[in-house]
Amino acid sequence: MKKGTRSEIDPQKLALQLDRLSEMNATELREQWQILFGADPPPKLRSSLIVQAIAYRLQEKALGGLEPATLRLLERVADDAARRRVSATPAKIRVSAGTVLIREWHGTKHQVTVAKDGFLYHAKRFHSLSQIARTITGSRSSGPLFFGLKSSRKEQSNEAA
Repeated sequence: MKKGTRSEIDPQKLALQLDRLSEMNATELREQWQILFGADPPPKLRSSLIVQAIAYRLQEKALGGLEPATLRLLERVADDAARRRVSATPAKIRVSAGTVLIREWHGTKHQVTVAKDGFLYHAKRFHSLSQIARTITGSRSSGPLFFGLKSSRKEQSNEAA
């Protein structure tokens, strides 16, 4: 959830607002759209889609929006679609419990075991690979990138070219 986008709203009030949407006529829905989005809805947009968009916007205002990384991904996919490019979103490598990850860093071999509820490194439990990468390198870095579970953006853009 995107930080800093929540308003102080009562969950019951939100539920009532959402319930009222199904009772609104087309004119009321367009007025509600204007209030929430600051513009008129597209002229040929069906009422059912207007209701869904308004419901999403109300929930977004009350509970928060999308994570910045998700927004960037959506923008990149939309840009690719507009340019009629095939979107090259690499598949994430999934690791199951018991998998052992090995990474050599400055001549030292580091071994991490994937557990059901986190990761084991030097007989200590960590919640994320990034915490382990930070312990090893002394700086903030992506754990999945550090352990080779995903490629860097630079590599991804070179592969797509």
